[in-house]
Amino acid sequence: MVKAGVAPPGPGPRRRARALPFLHRFLRLLGATTTKTFRRRRSVARPGEPKRLVTAEEPQEQEHTVGPGAESNAAAAEGAEAAMVAGKYWAHRHSLFSLYDRGVRMDAEGWYSTTPESVAASQAARAAPGDLVVDAFAGCGGNSIQFAARGCYVVAVEIDPRKVELAAHNARVYGVEDRIEFVVGDFFHLAPSLKADLVFLSPPWGGPSYIQAPVYTLDMLKPKDGYTTFQAAQKIAPNVIMFLPRTVDVSQVEELSWLSCPPLDLETEESYVQHRLKGITAYFGRAARPPSDH
Repeated sequence: MVKAGVAPPGPGPRRRARALPFLHRFLRLLGATTTKTFRRRRSVARPGEPKRLVTAEEPQEQEHTVGPGAESNAAAAEGAEAAMVAGKYWAHRHSLFSLYDRGVRMDAEGWYSTTPESVAASQAARAAPGDLVVDAFAGCGGNSIQFAARGCYVVAVEIDPRKVELAAHNARVYGVEDRIEFVVGDFFHLAPSLKADLVFLSPPWGGPSYIQAPVYTLDMLKPKDGYTTFQAAQKIAPNVIMFLPRTVDVSQVEELSWLSCPPLDLETEESYVQHRLKGITAYFGRAARPPSDH
């Protein structure tokens, strides 16, 4: 069972001194390649302002020009939606962010799509301190924050600029903003130009209605199917962590392992919060080995 806990404190007074090496490491790894020796294994365990906002060079959809009144109406509608969703999930706010009361912010989607903090911390524990991690669908920043708290350097990719603003603010709340580089862009466009030690994947599951499917298949992931998403991640790093619905077809997850060349180590873990199964975490490559084995 995964136990909830408070995220470790920020890196302290030396955070800013380490920001520049982080960027150097990121740029160096853009052209690097990684080779690992793999074995196959499957087991089940039960258990703000951004420092720097990078805009992807890929063409973005043109924004429609609207008057002040329209902007106010849109903002009001967004706020009303967020409040309505928050009311449903309010009791779980501290399981999503233990420091919620210190000013954490989320949009409507963040209330049901953020990885519970204890689960995110357990996933981040599979990375080695100092690893460069790409969080492919960063959302409001829950997983990026936990990887940064682990001592990793994170490239947090998110296509929605508003979510990036929220994630950057939340990273400041946790004191780890100097370990996270926020990128506004489409992960699938950026993937061919990125290299890292590990990729974390928690693509949209399709909203709360995903649970209505008796068996969740990888082609139900958004915006692209799980096979395409995993292949894009493998272009960045051979070590991948993938967070999936609790009803996912595990046999399809196993296919991702043996369809790789060479086949990847695989470990699947049932991720619980307060005795409730929240999802299945699949660890590939080096991430499939417990931290003591790294």
